[in-house]
Amino acid sequence: QVQLVESGGGLVQPGGSLRLSCVASGSIFSINTMGWYRQAPGNERELVASITNSGSTYYVDSAKGRFTMSRDSAKNTVYLQMNSLKPEDTAVYYCNAKSGTDYRNAWGQGTQVTVSE
Repeated sequence: QVQLVESGGGLVQPGGSLRLSCVASGSIFSINTMGWYRQAPGNERELVASITNSGSTYYVDSAKGRFTMSRDSAKNTVYLQMNSLKPEDTAVYYCNAKSGTDYRNAWGQGTQVTVSE
């Protein structure tokens, strides 16, 4: 079992920055990939960024050039640095881990990001 706890959300003006953090605990040795998803009201949850054990990263097109996902293995933590934020980035952001041979999903509780004047 993998447990995830996010932090770092909040209210920011357009053009501002936020850094989300996600601390993993439990069976962290079994994690294959970690990712950040977001869900805005009325929308489906979408993958924003991910990072594999080998360090390969993926970003949704709307995040490229603005968001950076990184990890600190010593702290069992992944980060999502979000710059040049736009109102359309407003959503609840969820940390995700896929673990084991069957890539089981674990989710954090979510953290609200609101981009508004």
